[in-house]
This record gives sequence, C-alpha cells and structure tokens, in this order.
Amino acid sequence: MKVAQVLEKVSLVPINGVSTGFCERLAPCLEERFFQKFAVEKPLTLSATQANSVRHQFFLNTVFNRMISAYPRHDGLLLGILAGDLYKTSHAFIFGDASESDRVAVVSTFRLRNEFHNEPPDDTLLFNRTLKECVHALGHASGLKHCYDARCAMYLSHSVYDTDAKRTYFCDACDKRMRASR
Repeated sequence: MKVAQVLEKVSLVPINGVSTGFCERLAPCLEERFFQKFAVEKPLTLSATQANSVRHQFFLNTVFNRMISAYPRHDGLLLGILAGDLYKTSHAFIFGDASESDRVAVVSTFRLRNEFHNEPPDDTLLFNRTLKECVHALGHASGLKHCYDARCAMYLSHSVYDTDAKRTYFCDACDKRMRASR
C-alpha cells in the first residue's frame, strides 16, 4: 500500500445527516493512509436556505465558508462529509473538492449512494466510495492535482463507476509528489 506524508491534525465534520458513527469508521482508515490522527467533530447543520433553491444543491464555497466559520480555530485540515448534493461553478455536480489555501475539504455522499442510481442500498459500497473521495479531497487540500492513472485516488471521477475503479490510495507518482510537497 502506498503512503502519504504526514498531514497536521485533520478534523472530520459530519454535515446534514451524516452520522458521527460513519465518520468514526472513516477516521482509522484515513489515519492508516495519512499517518495522522483524525478527530470527529460535532455535527454541522446547513440550513435549507443555504442551498441553491433551483438546483437543490449546496454550492461548494458556501459549504467551505460555513465550515470555516463553525470551526474558526481549527489547527489543521477540516474535512466535511456532507449528505446533501454539491456543485461548483464549473460542474453540475461534484463528489468533493478542497481549498488548499483555506485548509478545508468536503465530500458529498449524495451521489455516492446506490439509491441515487436506482440500485439497492449498499453501506459497504458507500463507505468505500466515500473513503476514496476523502483521500482524493485530502490530496487536493495538500496540493495534489488530478492524475491520469485511473486506479489512483487522484483520478478525476466523472461517475461512481470511475470512483469504484480507483484504489483508496495514491499511485507511486502522486505519492512521491505528496512526500516532496512536505
């Protein structure tokens, strides 16, 4: 398994219905990949009025700003796990993204759920998809760009099928970039 260089403290923030238990399951898996302690914070609730009323999605920067204002003294990275749908200006939807300068990342479980694709619920698949997208978002928060290796966690997922094909860790090239950036 590939390893990344040590990040400072990472706070996992459950948002809008993601359970703390789900985040507590993610934490040791992320610790294993990043060799850093992940602490689960108290849940954050975003008001329905903070979502785009036409699209019924949360705008990425709105979520970032709410996380930063809710945890103003975070000393490391903030990683939000959002149950709602997410988008940014250049994309109709995203699974997640990060701001390296603000030290914040968010992953949406909305489209990672089998139910979104009219398939039976599968908690194990949801967990694995979320883990992969968390590794991806934390890679962006640490300065990594998208990778052309479809098996690398830094590969850009256009669909859950791309996410399913990825590993939960970085390829050799991205792993080296991560280590070199520290």
